[in-house]
Amino acid sequence: MPNSGRPKRGVPEGLWIRCPQHKAPVFRKEAEARHNVCPECDYHFYVPARNRIQQLLDQDSFEEWFAELQPKDPLEFKDRVVYAQRLRAEQAKTGMNDAAVVGRGYVRGRAVVFAVTDFAFMAGSMGSVVGEKLARATEEATRLMLPLIIVSGSGGGARMQEGILSLMQMAKVSSAIARYDQAGGLFISILTNPTMGGVAASFALQGDITLAEPGALIGFAGKRTIWNTVRLELPEGFQTSEFLLQHGFVDRIVHRKDLRTEVARLIDYCEH
Repeated sequence: MPNSGRPKRGVPEGLWIRCPQHKAPVFRKEAEARHNVCPECDYHFYVPARNRIQQLLDQDSFEEWFAELQPKDPLEFKDRVVYAQRLRAEQAKTGMNDAAVVGRGYVRGRAVVFAVTDFAFMAGSMGSVVGEKLARATEEATRLMLPLIIVSGSGGGARMQEGILSLMQMAKVSSAIARYDQAGGLFISILTNPTMGGVAASFALQGDITLAEPGALIGFAGKRTIWNTVRLELPEGFQTSEFLLQHGFVDRIVHRKDLRTEVARLIDYCEH
């Protein structure tokens, strides 16, 4: 057949995404319509913080707090890239100042203090700004006597580039949550894939009620790290939300499409 001279029409980029679970392409818009869940196997894809807010809170109800807080480089840390330069690159890539967004919103008409960490910003790791935002949000929840909801998605744990200043955020946020608990507050912790390291070892597993998305990786050190350090083979499915539910670390596994309804129901149940 003679060449017509017209350019070949390819498939536009970004129409399909590959599902890590069943290893097949998925139509992006179909997954997005299902809250970024695979229509074939129910794998829960990563969701940015702003999308989490849209999915869980009532439309246009979110009032962001402490958005002006900016991370610093107190140790002048350098690995492959200078930390200050890495921060600027992450901010340009994500449009966020750091890995957490906090504020006040409504879940089916119920006022809550809401916080979410975003894996896209340095794997959701907890530096000084993340810890400060979470502690301040918890203190505001205590002052206003509102339910506190934190959605965790941190694969990086405490941020090594900030050294002990990062590690101390574990204690700072945990202390704020302890005071909130003593005041009678309700803390609902929602664990997503992945929730690891210092985040899992502190506030993420301190909820009055702990919910998890299906198939989420939750734990302190990963499987490879444990093998490389102590040469232990972990049980099948170890550190998944299903394993943690079976062993009492998680109260309920909730599909993403049901999270908003479930959170509203839990607030009603606990407050009456």
